[in-house]
Amino acid sequence: MSTQELQKRVLGDYELVKELGAGMMGKVYLAQHRFLKKPFILKILPEELSQNTKFLERFEKEVALLGTLDHPNITKLQNVSSDENVYFLVSDCLLHSKTLLELLDEKNQLSEEEIFSIAKQVASALDYAHQMNIGDEPLAHRSLKFNNIVVREEEGNYEVQVTDFGLSRIVGIGAVLSRSYRILWEMMAFEAGFKEGDTSLEQFGSGDGDLEKLHDSFSQYYAFLAPEQKGRAGSSRDADAKADIYAFGIMLYRLLVGRMPEGFSPMPSECNLELKRDWDHLVKSCLNVFPEKRPLLLTPFLEEITLLEGGLRPKLQPQEIARPQYEPDPAAVFQVDKTVAIYTPTKTEPKEIKPILTEMVVIEGGTFLRGSNNGARDEMPRHAVHLPSFAIDCHPVTNEQFVRFLLAMGGEKDANNNDIIRLRDSRIRKNGGKLTIESGYSKHPAVGVSWYGAMAYAKWVGKRLPTEAEWEVAAYGGTESAQYPTGDDVERSGANFFNSDTTSVLSYPPNGYGLYDVAGNVYEWCTDWYGYHYYETSMQEPENPTGPAQGVYRVLRGGCWKSLKEDMRCSHRHRNNPGIMNGTYGFRCCADVAGQ
Repeated sequence: MSTQELQKRVLGDYELVKELGAGMMGKVYLAQHRFLKKPFILKILPEELSQNTKFLERFEKEVALLGTLDHPNITKLQNVSSDENVYFLVSDCLLHSKTLLELLDEKNQLSEEEIFSIAKQVASALDYAHQMNIGDEPLAHRSLKFNNIVVREEEGNYEVQVTDFGLSRIVGIGAVLSRSYRILWEMMAFEAGFKEGDTSLEQFGSGDGDLEKLHDSFSQYYAFLAPEQKGRAGSSRDADAKADIYAFGIMLYRLLVGRMPEGFSPMPSECNLELKRDWDHLVKSCLNVFPEKRPLLLTPFLEEITLLEGGLRPKLQPQEIARPQYEPDPAAVFQVDKTVAIYTPTKTEPKEIKPILTEMVVIEGGTFLRGSNNGARDEMPRHAVHLPSFAIDCHPVTNEQFVRFLLAMGGEKDANNNDIIRLRDSRIRKNGGKLTIESGYSKHPAVGVSWYGAMAYAKWVGKRLPTEAEWEVAAYGGTESAQYPTGDDVERSGANFFNSDTTSVLSYPPNGYGLYDVAGNVYEWCTDWYGYHYYETSMQEPENPTGPAQGVYRVLRGGCWKSLKEDMRCSHRHRNNPGIMNGTYGFRCCADVAGQ
């Protein structure tokens, strides 16, 4: 497509602005939505695929799964469409970003800490995707390379996203390889002196720069293929996820050593004596020629890479052969002391586990309105309450915060034998006594937590649960006339509700007080007992109400990820038994303000 044609070209609701590159999977363009006037990235798949019935079947069947991928290190697929038999995918435009290949061309060599940060983010994305299934097999990238790893530098740190997830599967690895070999032949023909009309180079660009890009793209693509992909043209579906692990090993070797591995290559510690982490075992495991011997998950491996003491590798010392020691009385081993030994338990030092604290917002005390005359019966009447100043967490407690509490507790029950959390309803897992968080869910709110668990956690961090009155006042965000934390109405772009799962905290805009996820994501436990007619009492006793003196249920507020819009109202009340645990119940903490 020429520059003049490009300026006129519109695909669906998108205007093509400029070509960003070409590769094995087609051309990539910067585009702008015709009505939203927002930039997006369009990947236009090769035209010959529109005539391939197998591709069309896979495309319609499997591309929907790619749109559900929700991970901070995977580029979000925003739209999939076709226009005049041209199929294209629309993803977010990462401003001020560059591919990992462009970053390496610019910097040549990254520091070890930069490499560790990039590797950890790519590993997290792969682990997350490999735990999602298409039929009976895990979702795999199948063509991971430097060009589909996008890096953006923010305040000295690198934010990494993996693009093109699952695209190789939909197109078909055989088609990708065939296209790769055809492009290579066309490049060789052009360099040998054939005219452009003798080849189909016009489909890919005939300039020297385009040829160089295509050559780099082909070389890079082939170098990252696992041995089973090269040998059987991608016919082995069982090895798909393990092929990603191999490509990750190639990426890691290039970042650490400064060149691609060739044949029998020395380990990173032999090539780079400045390395302070033990990378060799991970690289060797990832690059194993046998797929079944490669690791299933990468993140645990990276977490186990320890810094060598002092940053120095131990030097080999000549071994000294010690002279054998002989027992003075060999028969003493058969002399048994028949007295009963006194059991002395092994003393263990308790581990000091520090919590991850949440930023809090201080809400100045005063007179506030709560309840609603237009809501459910238990919300009536709307009345004034007087509250002292208090502080409240800006977001619900997350999985990475709650798992530390469980480690400190040493189990899932409190001192009174009440259940703290039901792990099968949460995103926290226990394997062999070790607690882990499902990949991609560290920043999601903790769920499956009972009221007792929420109370125990709050006490552990030196806080408490909010009262029902405090929670509702905080939810209004300083605008008592509004129905929702977002104002007079709430849309799905403003809160996580009527959805299929929780989302990371801070994913939606805050309310007027700077509080996130007040509406949606998870119901939040309050300290109060629930009383159906309690507001009639609260109206008579408005001074810092704390709920009935006793009851059967505890109060929950805020709606959850699968709630309807009605549950998002600030005055909406929900309740349940304090021992109940499910995948929609979480909490945030509160604290008194000194001097109040």
